[in-house]
Amino acid sequence: MPPGSRLYPEERELMSFLSRRRWSPYAVGSLIGMLSWFAFVTADRPLGVSTALAKTAGMVEQTIAPGYVAANPYFRKFAPAVDWEWMLVAGIFLGAFVSARLSGDKPEAQVPRLWQRRFGPSRALRYAAAFVGGVILAVGARLAGGCTSGNGISGSLQLAVSGWLFFACLFASGLATAFLLYGKEAELD
Repeated sequence: MPPGSRLYPEERELMSFLSRRRWSPYAVGSLIGMLSWFAFVTADRPLGVSTALAKTAGMVEQTIAPGYVAANPYFRKFAPAVDWEWMLVAGIFLGAFVSARLSGDKPEAQVPRLWQRRFGPSRALRYAAAFVGGVILAVGARLAGGCTSGNGISGSLQLAVSGWLFFACLFASGLATAFLLYGKEAELD
């Protein structure tokens, strides 16, 4: 903060914490745990974000084929509407934007060095790969009945075996994918 700031010391300390480029993983884990408790207490629902994607698709589809959406068993169970889960996803985007602005965090390169060494400097290829990876992740989350937040975080917080099994499979498949994509080069970074 510049000298002469009107912020109280506690406010300056909070702004200093919020403007850090990286937060402690222990603090972040604790905050996610508290957010999960808050979701259970206020909405009687676990945290989850992938259903919001399906609801968004349903809202778009509703404008084109409302009869199909009304007859769809999935959308009868999970009505395509803006609800707390959808707002959580919007908040994630907003929070990421605010955090990046406060910290001044900008990527140094459009394409990470490791990716560039393996696949070249093309941003289009990098974005296409990220999009395909996101689609695969979304389809997998829908097939599994939840994503990292729903199955992993909320499930493991409730000590569900499925949540811990999800995390084990997540890390194993992530390591295998990294070695398949980058091989031994991943060890250099």
